[in-house]
Amino acid sequence: MTTSFSKIPIIDLSQADDESTRPDLLSSLRYALTEVGFLYVSNHAVPTTIVDGLVNALPTLFELEDEIKESVALENSPHFLGYSGVGNEKTGGKEDRREQFEFATELTATWRPGLPLSERLRGPNQWPKGHVELRSTVEAYIRELTSLGERFLDLVAQALALPPGTFQSFLSDQHRLKLVHYPALPISDPTISQQGVGPHKDSSGWWTFLLQASPPEVKGLQVLNKAGGWVDVPVVPGTFVVNIGQAFEVVTNGVCKATTHRVLSGPHERYSVPFFQGVRRDLTKAEAIGTLKAHFGSLNISRESDEGHAIDSAFLKGQYDTWGESQLRTKVRSHRENGKKFYPEVYDQYINDDA
Repeated sequence: MTTSFSKIPIIDLSQADDESTRPDLLSSLRYALTEVGFLYVSNHAVPTTIVDGLVNALPTLFELEDEIKESVALENSPHFLGYSGVGNEKTGGKEDRREQFEFATELTATWRPGLPLSERLRGPNQWPKGHVELRSTVEAYIRELTSLGERFLDLVAQALALPPGTFQSFLSDQHRLKLVHYPALPISDPTISQQGVGPHKDSSGWWTFLLQASPPEVKGLQVLNKAGGWVDVPVVPGTFVVNIGQAFEVVTNGVCKATTHRVLSGPHERYSVPFFQGVRRDLTKAEAIGTLKAHFGSLNISRESDEGHAIDSAFLKGQYDTWGESQLRTKVRSHRENGKKFYPEVYDQYINDDA
């Protein structure tokens, strides 16, 4: 029978270290995976110094002069890495009221003519000149979250009655990190949209690990439950909010669903840091659907809300065979000026293929 959650469960990862508490951890995690799609993780072993270093850097980063932000504009990068201003990204066809810097695992560009266009998504970051400390802070954080993500996947596998290591073969060589600033809404102007980011499912990775980097009184993140109601995800100090991405939903045959969520802007500015665990760009739809189909095919699937079901799932429902191409399509549709500049051969196709 379908249940509809009213709050987000907290999973204490330290319970995995004790054989007497591990069964309870795996049972709680299984519920979160199959009935919610969102959870908090506490006692995650990411050093506080690493987290605090990044949080403390955010106000200074977003106060940089416009010229410095423009020098690392996302529109400069065929890898969709860099700075984008308020209104430069769209979700559900509407402008998002946020500015952000997007970084990734530091890798060289290896694409050349003849390779799939999606291989151009791999490449180096753009770093603001004169801010060496920012690079070291971001790279240290990406290393820690990469490690946390791999440890977490082993627990997810065990919670779903699979051997540790089952899900690592789906991972990419590059993970992505967004540093996001949602400006405060002017209280005196009710005509301004509250859409910090519109309703969506995470299409950018395998799993998302979100640091809510503002004080507990700053709200905004909401998750859609199966009854179609929006559930607040408040700040819980010392935790990450973790949620399923669309590729994981496909691989688990819909047993573990990517949950629809949104951010509403309010009277306080808000900082947010999502880490997107990358998926292999050459992963085909047939491989994603078929690899674990026998295991997950017999399990009961709880139906999501109608609104959540209607969210575009480019990989599962789309016409493109690899995760890389569906991901490139999603990025071109979200960052259209960038798409026109670097991917003119597919721009019109990606923009109009659902018309």
